Amino acid sequence: MMFKHPGLLWLLTVLVPLVAYYIWKWKGANPTMGMSSLSAFAKLPVSWKVWMMHVVFAMEMGALACVIVALARPQTYDHMRTSRIEGTDIALALDISGSMMANDLEPNRFTAAKNISQRFINSRTDDNMALVVFAGESLSLMPLTNDRAALVNALENVKPGSLADGTAIGDGLSSAVNRLLSGQAKSKSIILLTDGSNNSGDVPPSTAAEIARKKGIKVYTIGVGTNGTIEVQDPYGFSSTTIETKIDEESLRSIARQTGGKYFRAKDRHTLQEVFDEIDKLEKTTLDVNRYTRADENFMPWTLAAVVLYALAILLRLTLLRRLP
Repeated sequence: MMFKHPGLLWLLTVLVPLVAYYIWKWKGANPTMGMSSLSAFAKLPVSWKVWMMHVVFAMEMGALACVIVALARPQTYDHMRTSRIEGTDIALALDISGSMMANDLEPNRFTAAKNISQRFINSRTDDNMALVVFAGESLSLMPLTNDRAALVNALENVKPGSLADGTAIGDGLSSAVNRLLSGQAKSKSIILLTDGSNNSGDVPPSTAAEIARKKGIKVYTIGVGTNGTIEVQDPYGFSSTTIETKIDEESLRSIARQTGGKYFRAKDRHTLQEVFDEIDKLEKTTLDVNRYTRADENFMPWTLAAVVLYALAILLRLTLLRRLP
C-alpha cells in the first residue's frame, strides 16, 4: 500500500499527547473519602464500566487515526515491474477543411481518417501523442500526453467547418513541430494528413519542413482521396456541392523527403488503414520503464471505520456509560 499524501501521516503523532493526557487524568480521577481505614474496600473489583471507559477512549483515538489515514489517501497497487517498451513522441496533424467531407472514401474522407486515426492512437499505448487540426488556420487541440481516452475524445469532437476554410499545410505542420519540442523521446515524428494543396496560412510548407528537419523530427505525409470532381457534403449534411480536388503530391513528397520521413497515398479506406499500419511499424524507440499498476483508492474503508468507531463511542457514552451530574 502507498499513500498519495504520506506527509499527513505525521498527524498521527497528535495521538501521543492525547493518550498521555488521558492516562494522567485517570490517575487522579479515583473518588476519595475520608475514613479511618480503607481495608474494607481493598478487595473490591474494578467496575466493568471503568474498563469500558478505556475502550471508548480507544475507539475515539482509533476514529481519529482512521480519519488521518483516509486524508493521506491510501492506494493499493497490484505490482511494480520494470518492462521494456517501444515508444516515441508523435504529433497527428489532421486536415479538417471542407473538402474533407468528400465522399470518395466511405462514408467521407474526414470520418474515415478520424476513425482510423482513433484506432492508431489506441494502438500506440506506450507513446506520447499530440493532436493538431488545420484548415485555413491551425489549432493545437492536445499537448503531448499518454492519456489515450483524452486524445480519442478530443478527436471525436473535431468537426469540419470549425476553422476558417482553406488548407494551411505549413501552419498545421509548424504547430505540430511546436507540440513535439517539449517531448523527451529521442524519436519524434509527425503524421500529416491532408487532401489538398497549401492555399492559405502564414508559414510555407517548405519552411515548416526545414524547421522540423533541424529539430530532428520526421514527417510522414498522407494524401487522402482521389483527384478530380468530387461531391462534398456541408458539415451539417443539409446540402452538397461539386468541387475539383487535387492533392499536391509533389509538395507532400518534398516535405517527407526533406525530413527523412515518407509519403503515402490513400485513395480508399482500406489503403488508408494500411498506411497507418505501416507507420505503426516505423517509429519506435526501445526504453526501460518502471510500471506501476494501480488497483484502487482505499480511503473509503478507513473513512467508514472512523464513522463506525466514533458512532459507537458516542452511543456508549450516552447509554451504558452515561454519567450523572
